[in-house]
Order: sequence, then structure tokens, then C-alpha cells
Amino acid sequence: MNTTTNTTTTSTDLQSLSISQRIIAGSLALMLGLTLLVGTGFAGDYRLHSGAHDTRHAMGFPCH
Repeated sequence: MNTTTNTTTTSTDLQSLSISQRIIAGSLALMLGLTLLVGTGFAGDYRLHSGAHDTRHAMGFPCH
């Protein structure tokens, strides 16, 4: 007989994170986002840079 247990994340699970854990998670997300933004902004390959540039325009962000 197989028994499976389903686990779901609820709002009470997210509230159990301490402030330091939230700060670490936020810092990691910020560093990842900045790495992606700067990495595509200064990419040597024109296709990667142009793709990011066109995406910014499509989403309505001014860039120049």
C-alpha cells in the first residue's frame, strides 16, 4: 500500500520566516535581479542586448 502526503504552502508557513531569513531571501533575489539586468544591459552579444532592450520597450519602461 502506498501512502502519499500532499504538502502545500500556506500563508501561515510564510509568516513563520524570521526577519533575518526574509532579509537574506530578499537580498538574494535583489542580487539575482541586478545580475540579470546588468548582464543583459552590458552584454557583448548584440542579440542579447537588443532582446532585453526591446523587452523593456514592450513593457513600457523608458530606457533612453
